[in-house]
Amino acid sequence: MQGVGYRAACNRRAQDLGLSGWVRNCPDGSVAIEAEGPINQLNELRLWCEKGPDGALVRGVTSSLLSPCRDDWFEVRH
Repeated sequence: MQGVGYRAACNRRAQDLGLSGWVRNCPDGSVAIEAEGPINQLNELRLWCEKGPDGALVRGVTSSLLSPCRDDWFEVRH
C-alpha cells in the first residue's frame, strides 16, 4: 500500500470523522492504524480502509479491540 498516499488520506478521513489515533507504514508494506471514537465513525473508517485512496491495493483489513488512550488527535507516525 505504500507509495499511494494511504497514510495521508487515512489521516484526513479519520480527522473528518472526528476520530483520534494514528496511522503508520510497517516494514512489510502493510499499514497499521489505531483509531478511537464513536463506533459508527470507526465503522466508517474501517469501510474506507477496505478500499483506501485511488491507486491503493488493499488485500485485507484486520480489526481488534484495544484499551482507549483518550488522545484527542489523529496523526501520521513514521
